[in-house]
Amino acid sequence: MLKIAVLVSGGGTNLQALIDAERRGELRSGKLSLVVSSRSDVAALSRGSSHGIPCAVVERTTYNDTNQFDQTILDILRKNDIDVVVLAGFLSVLGPAVVQAYESRMINVHPSLLPSFCGPGLYGIKVHEAALLRGVKITGATVHLVNEIPDGGKILLQKAVTVEPEDTPESLQRRVMEEAEWVLLPLALEELCATLSVAKESGDASNRS
Repeated sequence: MLKIAVLVSGGGTNLQALIDAERRGELRSGKLSLVVSSRSDVAALSRGSSHGIPCAVVERTTYNDTNQFDQTILDILRKNDIDVVVLAGFLSVLGPAVVQAYESRMINVHPSLLPSFCGPGLYGIKVHEAALLRGVKITGATVHLVNEIPDGGKILLQKAVTVEPEDTPESLQRRVMEEAEWVLLPLALEELCATLSVAKESGDASNRS
């Protein structure tokens, strides 16, 4: 079973969705094995520890050098033998060292239908503010592979959510999470882990032969 790390920076609602999916038996090809937070004062750490998941903190604000920040995270991932990485509300952009080490094994959930409302500076509530300002009638969420372009990796899954006339950024954010993010992220993670597991088993079989 593949070992999964979830990188967080806030409340951890998407982490909770993954924990709930694992409890329901929907995450069968991987195991939530590590939570890494870029802040020490967030609820996501409590969510992880209360479910027996080891947690680590790499305070972004204590690093002036982004490369050192990336290397510290990469060292923790390697020390814990992590196979797959999930960015779940992780607000730091990871550099080439981490992205290349986990090429095609790192996913992110973004609260819009990519390529709309994405890129540097558009995250969290800001995405929903931009959607309402533009007047779109449909928004949603996307799970994609992570590459060196923010929100630019291959799209894995998307789900649309209707924008209601009375929506505020907060109400829209909540509905996108409930109807799309919390649904898509466990599905995409299981699909990725299942695919990687098959590839790993095939490689092991080839090496034995």
